[in-house]
Amino acid sequence: MKTILVVDDEQDLREILRFNLASSGYRIETAGSAEEAMGKLTGIDLILLDVMMDGMSGFEMTERLKKNPQTAAIPVIFLTAKDTERDLLHGFQLGADDYISKPFSLKEVKARVKAVLNRAAPPTPTMDKNLSYEGLVVDEKTKAVTTDGKTILLTPTELQLLTLFLTERGTVFSREELLRRVWRNDVIVTDRTVDVNITRLRKKVGRYAANIATRQGFGYYFEEKPSEKREHK
Repeated sequence: MKTILVVDDEQDLREILRFNLASSGYRIETAGSAEEAMGKLTGIDLILLDVMMDGMSGFEMTERLKKNPQTAAIPVIFLTAKDTERDLLHGFQLGADDYISKPFSLKEVKARVKAVLNRAAPPTPTMDKNLSYEGLVVDEKTKAVTTDGKTILLTPTELQLLTLFLTERGTVFSREELLRRVWRNDVIVTDRTVDVNITRLRKKVGRYAANIATRQGFGYYFEEKPSEKREHK
């Protein structure tokens, strides 16, 4: 049973989410503030997080989570009335896995929760080998990612993207194809969501950022470029 932490300063909303998500088979913890939530992170599989709260905001809490190796992998879905494109992009840049604007339907929340948890789920038993390119290594069993021996922290979405690129090197994926393959059909996201996650992934993989290439007008792909050629550009 997956455990979800609902963080919102509106008690009525917390209780509505608790009841409806529990009826879908999840274990639910709640917190009325980000400060309270920071003390309830043990055993949490996903966080539904309000942005505008007294004290620490949801954006600030997410930034702290993603900087801590012990909590960086916990998926975060923002629940917020801050629904401009600028707010959405800022949330994704901080490391959020999804963004739900208030008011929302409970059906939508359940669909997005399911989609994010699916992306964060352990790999199937057949995925027991490493994917690698030079010093960029993805351990598909443990979901650990290293660049030249240094561990990097990826969100579940970033890991899915990198795994797809390494598995199907040279294949150009349109934004629509990436949305279908990584975000799946039961969640609504925009093309900009893809771009933000690609940008975030490139920053994290360091010198291998150039391998995650763009084919203008078509999409993204993993290009095999020997290090010595790349370093002389």
